Amino acid sequence: MAEFTLPKNSTMKEGKKWPVQKNADGKKPKNTKKFRVYRWSPDDDENPSIDTYTVDMDDCGPMVLDALIKIKNEIDPTLTFRRSCREGVCGSCAMNIDGKNTLACTKGVNEVRGTVKIYPLPALDVVKDLVGDLTNFYAQYASIEPWLHNTTPQPEKEWKQSQEDREKLDGLYECILCACCSTSCPSYWWNQDRYLGPAALLQAYRWLADSRDESTGERLDNLEDPFRLYRCHTIMNCAQTCPKGLNPAKAIAEIKKMMVERTV
Repeated sequence: MAEFTLPKNSTMKEGKKWPVQKNADGKKPKNTKKFRVYRWSPDDDENPSIDTYTVDMDDCGPMVLDALIKIKNEIDPTLTFRRSCREGVCGSCAMNIDGKNTLACTKGVNEVRGTVKIYPLPALDVVKDLVGDLTNFYAQYASIEPWLHNTTPQPEKEWKQSQEDREKLDGLYECILCACCSTSCPSYWWNQDRYLGPAALLQAYRWLADSRDESTGERLDNLEDPFRLYRCHTIMNCAQTCPKGLNPAKAIAEIKKMMVERTV
């Protein structure tokens, strides 16, 4: 019978329980919410832990990111996470909240029943706490060459496009590269060294669908691989978790359709 040994730091342990802070009048707040947050640091040899924080929601903004900022500023300054725009545009604060990949800045605390559980995005190496390593994710994005390819002499003003052709890019260009979709995909969990994943493939189709691009054949050649494209099994986690409401699975299906059409 096969025996498997897990890495020594693979088991999470119970972390610190931070007491609720009292109000200015010395009384405990009445409207509180508990947050259980994944913690791990490369600076020590400890296993990952789950710390528990109690936040006064009468003195906090409505979003999960607001609570994390309050925790870092007022309770535990060692808590580490990414954030930037706070408007659902940059994708920096992507994390797993209440079991679903999403953006902390657009996830309301009141959308979660009971304790809010916060983890880093799945299947990524953890840099520290809620920060995942996106090096491979960005390298995959770069590999699809996300810029306009053409051999036609550059026009004096701009590359023109009809309104109908421009509308074909709707649902594609809005991707903010937060990695929520790719890290929700089981195929990506197991094959991220070779499978490009939903985000990169959505961006690949964005350029395949662009009427101004003149490298359709070369782009399809770059994707013609059993792993780079065809590891998608239409599980649809990507479409369900995308915080911008996009459908990477549909874009991947369109690429596969283009692959077939060019061979018949």
